[in-house]
Amino acid sequence: MDETEFWEIIDSTREAAEGDPDDHADVLVERLVQLDPESVLDFARHFEARYNRAYRWDVWGAAAVLLDGADDDAFDYFRCWLIGQGREVFESTVQDPDGLAELLEDFDEEYDGDGEELGYAADEAYEQLTGVLTPDLGLPPQPDRPAGTPVALDDEAALARRFPMLWERFGSA
Repeated sequence: MDETEFWEIIDSTREAAEGDPDDHADVLVERLVQLDPESVLDFARHFEARYNRAYRWDVWGAAAVLLDGADDDAFDYFRCWLIGQGREVFESTVQDPDGLAELLEDFDEEYDGDGEELGYAADEAYEQLTGVLTPDLGLPPQPDRPAGTPVALDDEAALARRFPMLWERFGSA
């Protein structure tokens, strides 16, 4: 599976789920079980590589603005959600997280930003197809610390300065 096919699967399943992150995960599993196990592993590798690529302080800061705070778990789930938004949103956000303010029509922290189940979709599909757990994907592990310059995630003034567009649209009142 190449990168284009990976993103086509992400996009078509998101559209079929009408953007609902939980439904998206279910539709994604349904789509992945139509593939052979090796293709599911390829999908999992693409997903995991992007998940690790988004392990950046600036992306975490953007998540903190959008979610009104983001602990480790919330940031993990946010990265899964971010991948689920498709290639343009993902790539643009990794390049310029503040630009996410221009890419999102709206954002409801109770509904959006949590793609936890998307992160398990390939594992679930692989297990359904083979009856065994997903093997090691052979990718380097996520770094111990996010890439880039640390962000004071609990300092609203610092977040507002670092992410002015996001803060203006989605920051705390």
